[in-house]
Amino acid sequence: MTAKPLSIVVLISGSGSNMQAIIDSLPKHHINAKIKAVISNKADAYGLDRAKLANIPAISIDHSLYDSRLSFDHAMIETIDSFEPDLVILAGFMRILSDEFVNHYTARLINIHPSLLPNFKGLHTHQRALDAGHHQHGASVHFVSNELDGGPVIAQAAVTISDDDDAESLRLKVLEQEHIIYPLVIKWLAQRRITLQSRTVYFDQKPLEKPIIIDANSWNL
Repeated sequence: MTAKPLSIVVLISGSGSNMQAIIDSLPKHHINAKIKAVISNKADAYGLDRAKLANIPAISIDHSLYDSRLSFDHAMIETIDSFEPDLVILAGFMRILSDEFVNHYTARLINIHPSLLPNFKGLHTHQRALDAGHHQHGASVHFVSNELDGGPVIAQAAVTISDDDDAESLRLKVLEQEHIIYPLVIKWLAQRRITLQSRTVYFDQKPLEKPIIIDANSWNL
């Protein structure tokens, strides 16, 4: 008997390229999941157009219309919960979330961050990696916690920093990897292979001692 599809709500603020990679991967890689809605805090986010083209409900909730972060998050929670999601995905959602929001979705809220966490939490990660003289950079998929970019990491993909890289070329390298690892982690979640227990990530019922390292061939896993 086929398991119930993983029900997903995606939160975005901009173009939604990671969201598009997920949309494309669901049928391509036989991911047993369904995106129930895409929500943006910006009405002009191009990702909303991407969602409409895929016949996914596209909703904007303008954060500037709320007098506090908490009141905005309450509105978000009410809308998200109306879709009864198993998983909430941050895909370029450029808002710091309240503790109440994060706690409400404990163990079912994930994010992708453009660095090899715990390196370079926050913004401008590509330039910071270059300025630090690192030879590797990458992306991390992690459960969201109350610490900014500090939740338990599920998986990572690394890229080599070349001598001629600048922040933009490095961003594009990392983005390519993001489009691989985010859908793959979602597939594992849909297969119930990944769980979070007491801030420890379990894969196939075994605790991960370190993040799963994903490369271009990892769809065979």
